[in-house]
Amino acid sequence: MFYYALKVIISAIVIVAIAEIAKRNTGIAALVASLPLTSLLAFIWLHIEGAAVSQIADLSKQIFWFVLPSLLFFILLPILLKHGLGFWLSLGLSAVATIGCYFSFMFFLPRIGIHL
Repeated sequence: MFYYALKVIISAIVIVAIAEIAKRNTGIAALVASLPLTSLLAFIWLHIEGAAVSQIADLSKQIFWFVLPSLLFFILLPILLKHGLGFWLSLGLSAVATIGCYFSFMFFLPRIGIHL
């Protein structure tokens, strides 16, 4: 149980740190947030738990393919905000569009030979 609590605490610290950095400098916060910290932590936890190297490699490859549709969120959100939509509406529409893009990727990637 301690191990899971440690994982949650470390993961939460990363998220809180990014939010606190953003209050002072959004550029630095964006840099830190763009780092694959979540993925790195997942790889480390898997390795510590004895996962096979091939499993970690597969996860890394699959993350790559799912990063691509997530970029839609970061393009769409500022556009909607700059066009005067409220924060929550912009966030919601961006999230829904991104989810749709994820499902599209899940459907089309196997058709072009990329299996997730």
